[in-house]
Amino acid sequence: MPALFDSYTLKDVTLRNRIAVGPMCQYMAQDGVPNDWHDVHYASLARGGAGLVTMEATAVSPEGRITPGCLGLWNDTQAAAFAPIVAAMRKAGAVPGIQIAHAGRKASANVPWEGDDHIPATDPRGWQTIAPSAIAFGENLPREPQAMTLDDIARVKADYVRAAERARDLGFGWLMLHFAHGYLAQSFWSTHSNQRTDSYGGSTENRGRFLLETLAAVRAVWPENRPLSVRFGVIEFDGRDEETLVESIDLVRKMKAGGLDFIDVSIGFSTPAATIPWGPAFMAPYAHRVRQEADIPVSTSWYISEGRQADALIRNNILDIATLARPFLANPHWPLEASRALRAKNTETLLPPPYGWWLARYQ
Repeated sequence: MPALFDSYTLKDVTLRNRIAVGPMCQYMAQDGVPNDWHDVHYASLARGGAGLVTMEATAVSPEGRITPGCLGLWNDTQAAAFAPIVAAMRKAGAVPGIQIAHAGRKASANVPWEGDDHIPATDPRGWQTIAPSAIAFGENLPREPQAMTLDDIARVKADYVRAAERARDLGFGWLMLHFAHGYLAQSFWSTHSNQRTDSYGGSTENRGRFLLETLAAVRAVWPENRPLSVRFGVIEFDGRDEETLVESIDLVRKMKAGGLDFIDVSIGFSTPAATIPWGPAFMAPYAHRVRQEADIPVSTSWYISEGRQADALIRNNILDIATLARPFLANPHWPLEASRALRAKNTETLLPPPYGWWLARYQ
């Protein structure tokens, strides 16, 4: 049976272990361009020993940013600044991944430590948000989005394609489409945010159309030998959990038939009224169900923090990859910590020699 520190191969890409650093927004960019912060941050994470490091939600257009500080991949200036980051991650032994995204009605917000709320309409730093329907998320994000026209939908799908092409040409080995967390794609899928009466609203077939069409358009330009994944919110914790989960798994099957290779199972976050049962690895059972019923490799994150915990999720065939985020902010060398807890061999090879030799030698 596989274990946490066994390699993992999908398509022509092999991860040195089954530990992934999940996308974590840094909100440190200007005009979507990576800078010194990102150079150091991602190189450090890659040197920490994970098999896959996925860069934060990277907007496919200016309007798709969550905040003015979000990364973007809609022009060549941005792409040029990503190039040394990709090279550094690969040199450190991690497969470089990127998550491309459109924030939809949750866009045009202040960074979390400056309010985590919508930028006022009168503030020139903000912009008009778009969504399937003119329904605000609520609470700290009260601005009503503009309902998308069919031309808007076609334009956003084309934006995803162009961002995927740039990611491809930069040499990213793993592409993730952000179809979760109440952002644009999730908003099409969720009944909380989609009240359209055309071919993109109403039935599950119609609500899933934007996701499937976007996936197909990206699949057409993304290399067949590199993994194409999505992060998708399969459950909302809104009182209709089983119905939502069944519908979501059926959509995942359709995504797989359309060329999806891997899914990072997450939460919808489409309504502030959700009651989420926070706890250690609480999303793992849902990921396992997706894995079994859709027959597709899976990961999840959310309160996976201990080496033995992550290893058990792999050994028990619940997950194919364990994804962690905040534990890597607290300790970029988390894999070494996990290897000690599991008494894994050759721990010194997890880190570059100037770190690995000293840290593994003196325990």
